[in-house]
Amino acid sequence: MLNALVTYAAEEAEAHNPLIPAWYDIIWSAVCFVIILFVFWKVALPRMKKMLDERSAAIEGNIAKADEAQRKAEAALEEYTSQLAEARKEAGEIRDAAREDGKKIVAEAKDTASAEAARLTATAHAQIEAERQSALVSLRSEVGTLALDLAGGVIGETLSDDAKAQAVVDRFLAELEESEGAKA
Repeated sequence: MLNALVTYAAEEAEAHNPLIPAWYDIIWSAVCFVIILFVFWKVALPRMKKMLDERSAAIEGNIAKADEAQRKAEAALEEYTSQLAEARKEAGEIRDAAREDGKKIVAEAKDTASAEAARLTATAHAQIEAERQSALVSLRSEVGTLALDLAGGVIGETLSDDAKAQAVVDRFLAELEESEGAKA
C-alpha cells in the first residue's frame, strides 16, 4: 500500500506542476485581493489622504506663521533701529542745548560780575570823591584858621570879622592853588 501510494503521488506529480497553483486557489485569492483592495480604496486610502492633507495644512500654517513672525521681527528691528537713531539724535540735541545753556550761563555770570565790578568801582570812586571833598573842606577850615592866626600874629591884630576872615582865607588858598598850578 505504501508502494501504491508513492506510485500514485509520483504519477500525479508528473501530471501536475507544483509551481502552478490549483484553479480554486487562484479564484479565492483573487476574491480576497479584490475585497482587501476595495476596503483599502474606500476606507484606508481616504483616511490616509485626509491625514496627509491635515499634516500638509499644518505645515503650511506653521510656515505662514513663521513668515509672519519673521516679518514682525524685521518690522520690530526697523522700528528699534529708527527709535535708536532718533534717541541718538535727541541726545545730541540735548547735549548741544546744554552746551549752549552753559555758554549763556557763563556769559551771564561774566556780565553780572562785570556789572558788579563796575558798580563797586563807581561806588568806590564816589566814596573816594566824597572823602576827598570832606578832607578838602576840613583842610580849608584848618588852613584858614591857621592862616588867620598867623596873619594876626604878623599884622598884630586879631581878625575877628568872619566875612573878612573868610575872604582872606579864600584869597590865600587861591594864591596857593595858583602857585601849585604854575609849578606843574
